[in-house]
Amino acid sequence: MKVTVKVFATLRRFMEKESQVTIESGTTAGELLLMLTKEHPGLNNELFDETGVLREYVNILKNGRNIHFLNKLETIIEENDLIAIFPPSGGG
Repeated sequence: MKVTVKVFATLRRFMEKESQVTIESGTTAGELLLMLTKEHPGLNNELFDETGVLREYVNILKNGRNIHFLNKLETIIEENDLIAIFPPSGGG
């Protein structure tokens, strides 16, 4: 099945801003992220810390809803979902 993945800001250094990705039924958000990090070198360090934990302030949205409020990395991705990945932002 196909899903759309959009990345923003600094993550665009590692992959196109919008991609169609083919995944298997039952794929979780965490599995999708791991798949993307294998295909796009450098992305892993932006999303995960050295212990493999998703970095604080990285936001992953499924159809506009933050997976933090769904089932976190265990959130099931479904056909035609839009997954948006936002890196930490800073400023002041």
